[in-house]
Amino acid sequence: MEAGGERFHQQRQVLILFLLLGVTFAGWESRRYSVMEEIESGSFVANLVKDLGLGVGELAAREARVVSEDNEPRLQLDLQTGKLTLNEKLDREEMCGATDPCVMHFQVLLKKPLGVFRAELLVRDINDHAPEFPEREMTLKILENSPPGSVFPLKNAQDLDVGNNNIQNYSISPNSYFHVSTRNRGDGRKYPELVLDKELDREKQALLRLTLTALDGGSPPRSGTTQVRILILDINDNAPEFAQAHYQVQVPENSPVGALVVKVSARDLDTGTNGEVSYSLFYSSQEMSPTFELNSLSGEVRLIKKLDFETVSSYDLDIDAFDGGGLSGKCSVFIEVVDVNDNAPELTISSLTSPIPENSPETEVALFRIRDRDSGDNGKMTCSIQDDLPFILKPSEENFYTLVTNGALDRESKAEYNVTITVTDLGTPRLKTEHNITVLVSDV
Repeated sequence: MEAGGERFHQQRQVLILFLLLGVTFAGWESRRYSVMEEIESGSFVANLVKDLGLGVGELAAREARVVSEDNEPRLQLDLQTGKLTLNEKLDREEMCGATDPCVMHFQVLLKKPLGVFRAELLVRDINDHAPEFPEREMTLKILENSPPGSVFPLKNAQDLDVGNNNIQNYSISPNSYFHVSTRNRGDGRKYPELVLDKELDREKQALLRLTLTALDGGSPPRSGTTQVRILILDINDNAPEFAQAHYQVQVPENSPVGALVVKVSARDLDTGTNGEVSYSLFYSSQEMSPTFELNSLSGEVRLIKKLDFETVSSYDLDIDAFDGGGLSGKCSVFIEVVDVNDNAPELTISSLTSPIPENSPETEVALFRIRDRDSGDNGKMTCSIQDDLPFILKPSEENFYTLVTNGALDRESKAEYNVTITVTDLGTPRLKTEHNITVLVSDV
């Protein structure tokens, strides 16, 4: 009867613990805070005592700590006041690149009892980058018999800022023949096109030099310029045409350097030098320049750098075909990087208690988090320990787990346990990570 009563008491304690955890997790809603990039370290972000509804000193009593997804210590929590401040200046472009909005996910982890408060920090962009063209000067070759209204693509500038701080407009220096039209790409970027306003006459003027300006929408706005050198050519009446206007390919991220990505092909109906076609990358961003190489004669695009799906999952290339008379055709190439299971699961211990007293019915031994940088099934994970140990794993939110004793331990029977935590992903081939914990049992 006594043993049965104790079992009932233990079950009741476990039920109460689960109810408390449920209330803890359910009572806090995920919040989003925001700061401007480049503000000083120590700047105020939030008052977590107020947002969590806790009493003064409860953060310290419950051993609160801030955990970010990338384990970078960008935030600092004052356990006495509950103020969450920046631990360093944040650079939005370094953190998120072209991704907008730039959001850093983090959790406030509480113990005794366990609770996880999920939050996001929105890093807002400031206009700290000016537009830059890939070259100081670009050359266009335009036939003298080109009709008014003809459109000639120009190389666009790059601006690391996002939103309204990115490039909004292009303009060109005053002249008698051309104006610039600002167009939108499908991905939201803007690029310039040179539009012919009146007929050219090579015999009157064979060369034009103009200044192209890119202007962003910041306050105050920033700008960048490049020179446009226009050569007026005699007649060449057929421009190169690509076999496809749009190419779409998939490339595994473990493809070796030198691997063929795609081969583009253009045809020109003219003869002689006017029919000889050469290729060039028309648009080359900072990510693509060191990654792909185009053979100007064959049209083959090859890898010159290893791909990483977790860093960049796709690329857009624009390729021009030029004939010997200066006419050109254009195609676009969309390269999708295919994820392979090349990242093993990661395990981070947040807290570890050892030794633990014997005769305690259920004691938290360790709190840890797991993650896998791959996507899809390659990033899904299972977590386990040995079957013959008096411990169990309890999953929590945000891939947190607790290792607890499965009933009371007896130091006189066994004073030390070696626990191996195994994390396995579901990719092909499956990758796993093992972490060993030694748990000592103290005498009571």
